[in-house]
Amino acid sequence: MQAIFERRSIRKYTDKPVPKDLIEQIVRAGMAAPSAGNEQPWHFIVIEDKMILDNITKVHPYSQMLKEVNHAIVVCGDLALQKYEGFWVQDCSAATQNMLIMARDLGLGSVWVGIYPLEDRVRAIKELLHLPESVIPLCILPIGYPGEEKGPVDRFNPSRLHWNQW
Repeated sequence: MQAIFERRSIRKYTDKPVPKDLIEQIVRAGMAAPSAGNEQPWHFIVIEDKMILDNITKVHPYSQMLKEVNHAIVVCGDLALQKYEGFWVQDCSAATQNMLIMARDLGLGSVWVGIYPLEDRVRAIKELLHLPESVIPLCILPIGYPGEEKGPVDRFNPSRLHWNQW
């Protein structure tokens, strides 16, 4: 559980390749997330093609770290799998958080690079990855060995904790 408190947004990476089995462990952690009505509306696209990674940086201004990694995972929600409209965002967000924590636990780094709900980013990534109409990209997770070290930060703020009512 220490990985929860040690997880940090990593934006610099070494060139050391990440073994495929670690990538699969990260995705497995994503698929273990809770979802509304157990709908599991997610799809995960693992990108290892450097040309695709570079092309993403041309359409997403905050994705430049993709030039440094050998893998990224695009977390997508499939509207065709919804049982409860709109909950795909929460479900895929829970999956994303699980993957960020698993990456940290495995000694890897990652950062949540948001796509949805910005329509220009959604459209560009859908076109680039040839996503079906019903599939919406939520975010991108670069995966790599950290090229920077960030210590834990205690973000507990008692002024944001309320008991029983505001």
